[in-house]
Amino acid sequence: MLGENVGWLIGFAVAFVIIVVVVVIVASILALANRIGRQARAAIDALDQSRINTLPLWDLHHTNEAAKGILDDARKAREQLEAQQ
Repeated sequence: MLGENVGWLIGFAVAFVIIVVVVVIVASILALANRIGRQARAAIDALDQSRINTLPLWDLHHTNEAAKGILDDARKAREQLEAQQ
């Protein structure tokens, strides 16, 4: 009787091993995907903070224009002072 069922037992054992291997692989993939998701969220948060920290750089041209105006006015004042002497 056992001799007649050996094929079935071997088939069930092989199927069980295959299922266990697939479950382990899928669990590993899901764990890695979860880890990647957490790292991606951390990277996005860091990039958002970098964007916030660098927003004032977009207004730097206003500062440059103001500095140019001050420099031009200082040059004009110097020229007037030199002309008066």
